[in-house]
Amino acid sequence: MSGTLYIVGTPIGNLGDLSPRAQETLETVDFIAAEDTRVTLKLLNHFEIKKPLVSYFEHNRREKGEQIADRIAAGESCAIVTDAGMPAISDPGEDLVRLCHARGIPVAAVPGPTAFASALALSGMPAGRFTFEGFLSMNKQSRRAHLESLQKEPRTMIFYEAPHKLKATLADFVEIFGADRQIAVVRELTKIHEEVLHFTLADACAYYEQTQPKGEFVLIVSGTTVTDEKTYTLEEAQHLAWEYLDAGMPASAAAKEAAKETGFKKGELYKYLIAKGE
Repeated sequence: MSGTLYIVGTPIGNLGDLSPRAQETLETVDFIAAEDTRVTLKLLNHFEIKKPLVSYFEHNRREKGEQIADRIAAGESCAIVTDAGMPAISDPGEDLVRLCHARGIPVAAVPGPTAFASALALSGMPAGRFTFEGFLSMNKQSRRAHLESLQKEPRTMIFYEAPHKLKATLADFVEIFGADRQIAVVRELTKIHEEVLHFTLADACAYYEQTQPKGEFVLIVSGTTVTDEKTYTLEEAQHLAWEYLDAGMPASAAAKEAAKETGFKKGELYKYLIAKGE
C-alpha cells in the first residue's frame, strides 16, 4: 500500500510559527525531503525531532524526485519542506507534487506560513485581486519580457527578490511600469527587523541608492489603472503603425509595435499598411 507525501509549511523567520500539526507530521513521517538539509536540521533540532533527511532541490529534482516517489509508492510516508514557507510555491517541490499525483500517490497539505500572502496582508495594498509572479529571471531578455507582459496588468503584483538584485529590479520597474506606480517593500517578514515601506517606484529607487538592501524582500506593486492607459481608436493605431513604417521599420515590425502599444491586432494593422503602401 502506498504511503503519503505531506507538503509541510515551515516558518519564514520565526520558529514559533511552526504549527502543532506540522510538528506532529514531521515527527511521524518516515523521512523528510528538504531543500537544504542543513537548514532543516536546525529546525528539527530546535523541536527535538530526529528523522532521516533526503536532499531535494532544483538541480537534483528529476533524479531524486523519482527515488522519493518510489519510496512513497512502496509504503513509506514523506514530508517535503523548503527552507522557509510553503513547498511547491515558487519552489521545485511543485515537480514532486505533480509526479506523485501522476503516479496515483496520495498528497496531503499541512499549511504553514507563506511569504507572499503574509506580505500582501501586511502591505495594505489592494488584495481583492492579485497576481503572484515569484522570482524574476536572471536572464535580462527573459526578465524584460516577463515585466513587459505585466505592463497593463490591473491586479496588484507580487514579486520575490534577493537583496543583491533589488536595485536593478526597481530600475526595471520604473522603466516598464512608470516612475509614479506605487510599491510596498516588505522586508524580513516575521523577523526582528521586519518592516514595510511605501513608495512610488522612483522614490524606492532613490531610497535604495542611499540605503544598502539587506534581508529577503517581497515587492508589492500596484496594478495599472484606467488613467494609466491611453485608449486608441483604430484610426490612431493605424496612424501610429504608419509612423513606425515611415521611420524605417519593416511593415511586420511596425504593425507589431503599434499593436503592442494600442491593443489592436497586429494582422489588422499589417493589412492596413500593405494596402496603404500599394
